[in-house]
Amino acid sequence: MLHRLQTITPASFLLCFVTAAHAQIAAPRAASVIAKGTAATPTPREQRAIKAFNTARPSPLQLNAFLTRMPKGADLHMHLSGAVYAETFIKDGAADLLCVDPTTHSFIKPSATTRSIPPQPVCGEGNVRAEDAFKDQKLYDALVDSFSMRAFVPSAGVSGHDQFFSTFDRFRSLNKSHTGEWLDEVATRAAAQNEQYLEVMETPIFTDLSKIVSNIDWPSTPADPAQNRTGDATGTSREDLSHLRDTLLNAGLRDEVAVDRKELDDALDARDRIENCGQPSARSACSVKVRFLYQVLRAFPPQHVFAQTLLAFEVASVDPRVVGLNFVQPEDVYLSMSEYHRQMLMLDYLHSVYPKVHIALHAGEIAPGLVPPDGLRFHIREAVDLGHAERIGHGVDVMYENEPQALLKELADRHIMVEINLTSNDVILGVTTPWHPLPSYRAAGVPIALSTDDEGVSRIDLTNEYTRAAMEFNLSYLDLKQSARTSLEHDFLPGPSLWQQPDVFSKTVAACAGQPLGGANPTPNCLSFLQSSEKAAEQWELEHRYDLFESNLP
Repeated sequence: MLHRLQTITPASFLLCFVTAAHAQIAAPRAASVIAKGTAATPTPREQRAIKAFNTARPSPLQLNAFLTRMPKGADLHMHLSGAVYAETFIKDGAADLLCVDPTTHSFIKPSATTRSIPPQPVCGEGNVRAEDAFKDQKLYDALVDSFSMRAFVPSAGVSGHDQFFSTFDRFRSLNKSHTGEWLDEVATRAAAQNEQYLEVMETPIFTDLSKIVSNIDWPSTPADPAQNRTGDATGTSREDLSHLRDTLLNAGLRDEVAVDRKELDDALDARDRIENCGQPSARSACSVKVRFLYQVLRAFPPQHVFAQTLLAFEVASVDPRVVGLNFVQPEDVYLSMSEYHRQMLMLDYLHSVYPKVHIALHAGEIAPGLVPPDGLRFHIREAVDLGHAERIGHGVDVMYENEPQALLKELADRHIMVEINLTSNDVILGVTTPWHPLPSYRAAGVPIALSTDDEGVSRIDLTNEYTRAAMEFNLSYLDLKQSARTSLEHDFLPGPSLWQQPDVFSKTVAACAGQPLGGANPTPNCLSFLQSSEKAAEQWELEHRYDLFESNLP
């Protein structure tokens, strides 16, 4: 990272497109809320940027072009499997010799492969080869639509929620050997939008872990769904969880750590080869730092969830590339709802054993009608108080929770950031302005940062989310700059922040005070500080990018 401080050149920003989501961004604007933590008076450079932003704002296309070039810091809420575009999956499915079920438009494994050169998949009666999509536009289009939200129109019994979460099963047969290629895709797209850091959620292969769990009895009675839905279930005792941890470790769970780390090694090596990182011909995507959040699949029986979570803590404890963990899968399905309280108790226990491991949690990705009213009342609260979440993903149901104003105050006081995914909340939950809680979070001083969630499935990018925030919620240039800074303030990179006070971006730590923010030649004291803190170094890089961006505006 620190080599950037000496030689930084403007990136090439070539990717600028408008998706179907932009058709929705002309909705009436929400009232603007002054961003907290910014300087009281904009600098001359910021004033120039504000003028350019306000000139572009009336036109979504002009605004999108402006925001494509604007530095955005980090995308902290990104699922790798959902971030890749369907077109890539079709290419990879053909390379993997997969077949397509033409009734569901899903990838399936072939029954066999021929001995010909090159080999061909044997797909069985009624099925077709994935590679046939390149010669059949109708099939190609159907696969793109099946793997994403493109062209989706809700119909009787099929909602946006159903389509969104169904996509993942349809391309699940792809070989994970493509992970390096997928990382290159998301990093390339990030570089084209002036992003510099990604925390990518990824689930490793659980084959051996599942075998271990299948031989171990769960030490407690099943949870009571009715009780858990209100957060009153006692769940599983710490004694039970401690015993289960010992049993899993004795059964060889730690052997999985090396397997998961090797999976990361292979993926990152492949990404570096694709991008020519470290070579004179290195692509701009190499400048995008990628770290990982270990995805725990929450819609599984409790013993499986606990084993996954334990493995996540074990991996994050020894591999600096895995900076934390998260719970994923639909929050409204039976096991996610009925086991929610017990899952938070699992996190509470494991956090006491591994206190240095960072935790971000999907919480409150539910809305009225999707679950009963009592199911909306406690997820964010328990994620924070029991699950030790440092960041909340989505947080859509916050105003339906018990004592919402007190919860908002707690989030603000404890500097717990909320990852805002506007398009995702729209297509999955049907929640847009004026029903979205973004204005409530901002009014309460809760730190927020915009993110994409599943940009490939939703057919968007981070610029799209910035554009929606400006058009639908009336966020100003300084509000969006605040979002970018907040993303790096709340990343899980090691080291202290560049800023003296949490979420206040007006005064740096003493070591870097009294000099141009993001300067290419920091003082020796500041340089030493930046070299000691990966987080602060990325924050300094963001300030440098803003200096370049704002200085070169007309």
